[in-house]
Amino acid sequence: MLDKKIMELPGAKGIMSLLMLLTLIQSVAIIGQTIMISRAIVGLWNGHPLSAQIAWLVWFVVLYALRHLCIYIKQQRLDKFASQQSQEIRNQLLDKIFRVGPEITQKEGTGNVTTMALEGIDQVEDYLSLSLSKIINMMIIPFVVVIGIAIYDWKAAAFLLVILPVDIIFMIVLGYAAQDKANKQYASYQILSNHFVDSLRGIDTLKFFGLSKKYGQSIFNTSEKFRKATIDTLKIAILSTFALDFFTTLSIAVVAVFLGLHLISGQILLYPALVILTLSPEYFLPIRDFSNDYHATLNGKNAFSAISKILDFDENVPDAKTLSQWNEHSRLVVDKMSYSYDQTSQSNQFSFEITGYQNIGVIGLSGSGKSTLINLLSGFIQPEYAQIDLNGVQIDSFKQPDWQKQVIYIPQDPYIFHASLHDNIVFYHQEATAMQVNEAIKVVGLEKLVSELPNGLKTVIGEGARSLSGGQAQRIALARAFLDQSRKIILFDEPTAHLDIETEVELKERMLPLMKNHLVIFATHRLHWMNEMDQILVLDHGQIVESGSLAELKQKNGALVHLRQAMGRI
Repeated sequence: MLDKKIMELPGAKGIMSLLMLLTLIQSVAIIGQTIMISRAIVGLWNGHPLSAQIAWLVWFVVLYALRHLCIYIKQQRLDKFASQQSQEIRNQLLDKIFRVGPEITQKEGTGNVTTMALEGIDQVEDYLSLSLSKIINMMIIPFVVVIGIAIYDWKAAAFLLVILPVDIIFMIVLGYAAQDKANKQYASYQILSNHFVDSLRGIDTLKFFGLSKKYGQSIFNTSEKFRKATIDTLKIAILSTFALDFFTTLSIAVVAVFLGLHLISGQILLYPALVILTLSPEYFLPIRDFSNDYHATLNGKNAFSAISKILDFDENVPDAKTLSQWNEHSRLVVDKMSYSYDQTSQSNQFSFEITGYQNIGVIGLSGSGKSTLINLLSGFIQPEYAQIDLNGVQIDSFKQPDWQKQVIYIPQDPYIFHASLHDNIVFYHQEATAMQVNEAIKVVGLEKLVSELPNGLKTVIGEGARSLSGGQAQRIALARAFLDQSRKIILFDEPTAHLDIETEVELKERMLPLMKNHLVIFATHRLHWMNEMDQILVLDHGQIVESGSLAELKQKNGALVHLRQAMGRI
């Protein structure tokens, strides 16, 4: 149940030591309170007045309070530890995703990564909060309790020692069965999340080709597999819980029967028999709690393992080099920058040269390599081979901190966080003033949206709150970019692909002023943007087949003209 990587978490050994100490005190308090209440009951049974039992009852209350104080402190410290570690894991996961980018989402699936970052972290927090406490309880309490029982009757203690491994073995067998079912359930969940997210992202394309109903049925079939896997897991969980409760109750009943027989025959007195009988349920309680929470934390364990796998993902980070800030005199030469997603896919290879502040258009049909080139330039993926000269510095990848700190990346679908409109705009620039925010809103044309929102900039948007159109989401992404005037390189990955032409034309008027005094690399399949470009790179099957200004390419009557005929007029 306990993943070995938990012990590698900061502070894990310290919290484990504290939990062990408090659990040991808790175990002693359990024995003490049992002795005290047994003394009081036996005293009353023997006809002594209630006033003579006050001391025993006071000690019982003290020890009872001590026991639950230990439980409270353990839970408080463990909840704090779990919350801190889950937040740190979330930060590490997001940092990893931001650093590596599409390389992880392509391998693990967008839906799976999103689910882990949102729901998976909460499952990990529950896993840490439950598993550590229950395992330590099971390691310490039964053995301290059985020592207390052995003081009064070693035979009863021996019976309990023998029966406990039988219960544990039975629990392990069912636990492995539950683990197998839970793994299948989690795998189904990953497939469902990836399938669902990918279908949502491509819903316009699916509807255009008349495939939306087919994919809807596919999602239904996948969800049915997940439902069946969940039911199978619950069956095993309920069976194992019932079986363990049955065996532990039967074991306590056997102890009670033998104690009763010994009481009748006079082989044992009432006081030790009462202590033993009262301690017997406490002996089995940790393993029963462990069994119940085992099934509740299986998803957390799977999520923790999946997140650890991503955190251990080899980034192949190149040696960082000192790179100068991009300016109007800068020069970039890329030669034979190649990349392929797998052995069966086409090999992309790019060679080009860029100087100063320019608008560079990247045009081509779907699948021609536009997004691959943007991902390479952003450093999200690393080329298999490249010769790159950046202002005289030789690098083999754009995964360089000094380069990435200069880049603004605007994708097709910018992410809108579940936060206020103001917080969404300043998400990457928390220090932005109200004047700067208002100027950004005016520049990108968000005044109408702000006026329509019930609470203006304070209105919560995103993730189930106020929904936005594609054009409004892109304006927010542009406002984020406008707030950071220090970054002089803007990479657009088909930012208007999902917008209607009217919205795109309106947004274009807002985007063009922001592109001045920047190096802009604009990947799109919308040919009208080429009128605004200083240089055009025409892609086909992962290669730059033609480059130059719009006038030069028209005069050549080559790839761009053929693309124009296939896609529409410029």
